Amino acid sequence: MPTTSVAARFALNLAGLLLLPAASWAADAPPTAASSVMESSFPAPTSAQLQAGAKVAQTCAACHGADGNATSAAFPKLAGQHADYIAKQLHDYRIAKGAKQPARVNAIMNGMAATLTEQQIRDVALYYSRQTFKPGVAFADKKTLKLGESIWMAGIPDRAVPACVSCHGPGGAGMPSRYPRIGGQWQGYLETELQMFRNDRRTNSPEMHDIASRMTDKQIAAVANYAAGLRAPSETVR
Repeated sequence: MPTTSVAARFALNLAGLLLLPAASWAADAPPTAASSVMESSFPAPTSAQLQAGAKVAQTCAACHGADGNATSAAFPKLAGQHADYIAKQLHDYRIAKGAKQPARVNAIMNGMAATLTEQQIRDVALYYSRQTFKPGVAFADKKTLKLGESIWMAGIPDRAVPACVSCHGPGGAGMPSRYPRIGGQWQGYLETELQMFRNDRRTNSPEMHDIASRMTDKQIAAVANYAAGLRAPSETVR
């Protein structure tokens, strides 16, 4: 049975969370560095951009859902994700000038991203960022969730693993232009990505590789489960 009571523990006070300022990013210049941090911020989309983004998203619907809420844990939920993070990942799926391969390798996404124009990338990123996110729930026993909560809030000191909350926030909402939203994401997807970071199968974030490389399978599974149950105070279990 899903542990729905987990949600109650996540309505933490955000007042003490220090948000870092975001620098601007030239709209026509894709990022060149393979990093989880992208110093950029998207302006509010126009209705024309949202319509154009919805059109691009039709191609993505089979995996990510028409509104960005994927129905399978094999694919990430994109609804409510930060637009610039989505754009960065799409750029990372493409082969940058002078590179031999994409910063992020995925046979399906490499092909999809290669067909998109810069405008389409911005449009679909903005579209997904404005869709209503449907958070998941944590499926784990109390002991596993307690371990996941400890890692999220305090890290793993004896392995020099920092607390997830320091970058992704108490509710897992991330920081616009800096860190992705992972609260309420599929547990299976989060666990897989952490494993890929650890094993150098996903290489577009040196920071996450460094962190995941010091975590055990049990720790990865626990924090992924905990993150799946996180939600913003305004969100309820669906």
